[in-house]
Amino acid sequence: MATEIRVPTLGESVSEATVGTWFKKVGDAIKADEPILELETDKVTIEVPAPAAGTLSEIVAQAGETVGLGALLGQIAEGAGAAAAAPAAAEKKAEPAAAAPAAAAAPQAQSSMPPAPAAAKLLAESNLSADQIDGSGKRGQVLKGDVLAAVAKGISAPTAAEPAKVQARAPAPAEDAVREERVKMTRLRQTIARRLKDAQNTAAMLTTYNEVDMSAVMSLRNKYKDIFEKKHGVKLGFMGFFTKAVTHALKELPAVNAEIDGTDIIYKNFCHVGVAVGTDKGLVVPVVRDADQMSIAEIEKEIGRLGKAARDGTLSMADMQGGTFTISNGGVYGSLMSSPILNAPQSGILGMHKIQDRPVAIGGQVVIRPMMYLALSYDHRIVDGKEAVTFLVRVKESLEDPERLVLDL
Repeated sequence: MATEIRVPTLGESVSEATVGTWFKKVGDAIKADEPILELETDKVTIEVPAPAAGTLSEIVAQAGETVGLGALLGQIAEGAGAAAAAPAAAEKKAEPAAAAPAAAAAPQAQSSMPPAPAAAKLLAESNLSADQIDGSGKRGQVLKGDVLAAVAKGISAPTAAEPAKVQARAPAPAEDAVREERVKMTRLRQTIARRLKDAQNTAAMLTTYNEVDMSAVMSLRNKYKDIFEKKHGVKLGFMGFFTKAVTHALKELPAVNAEIDGTDIIYKNFCHVGVAVGTDKGLVVPVVRDADQMSIAEIEKEIGRLGKAARDGTLSMADMQGGTFTISNGGVYGSLMSSPILNAPQSGILGMHKIQDRPVAIGGQVVIRPMMYLALSYDHRIVDGKEAVTFLVRVKESLEDPERLVLDL
């Protein structure tokens, strides 16, 4: 009796995934709950455990294919008997392909697949054609997310005077083409690209800048870092101070912690702070939930846990959802100044940068201080300039006088 391997529940608002790497091949023995393949969603990569012990008898969904919830991925046969049967089945399937190479070549010549069912429904409702949209699925299949992105960009039905599809890239010269490498974007990278561009197209995004003297925080950190690590089992970094400073400012300026929903403004009476983390597979933003209710030590512990999970690829869907504000630290890579892009539908994102010794005027004298530029990008539709500037000033004040964080001032 065979046990089916199916796509598990992927999380809130996630209805499909792309098959990533199969860790086993047909004929391999499998233990119960052993990871056998990974699925890439638009948020995280999920490992699928074996539902039972046995032998992998069939792989139905190959790497790169798009699958929906509950879709059949493969089958596990009981015991080791399937190991011998599997190669035979594979050989049997290979015979017709060898006998009719022309028939097998025909599908490969097609430039795309029919739109996914959900995408086809949206295309009909939006009076659009699949030819107008670049599909992100396997072999160019148009997915639901592609149609939503196209609608958000304002693509409409083509007229007789315009082509249905515009070529995105001109052909490269022959001498350059042979030295190029074309690699399919991962589902995560496609989502990053789409979400960032959608944020630019939707929000009235503006950035305000300030600088902060990091002397007080650095002095406090150097004084207590050894005691802190010994007591709490985690290093005392800068993110705990910044996260705490941000939550204080969000309480005073609630518009920066809100979001727009149609013609409504939703004010969040809690602070779930997203912390942007760069990984080998792309940028992810795990969330420190209820950061306003946590101590600096608790924040540092949670950021450490989330950062490790992000780098190991073990973030859960719950770790990625519900953020109300985001902090991005480009300073760890040496960035001196940048304008971060909003993490929609949030209305604010704080950009941290490199700490650099610079001459500053204090009390009529020029002194050298460790300075950091701060950047707040915000949605001007909901946050006024006065609120944005005040928010950044409050963050600056808290960091230059960290006792304010302890006294909740």
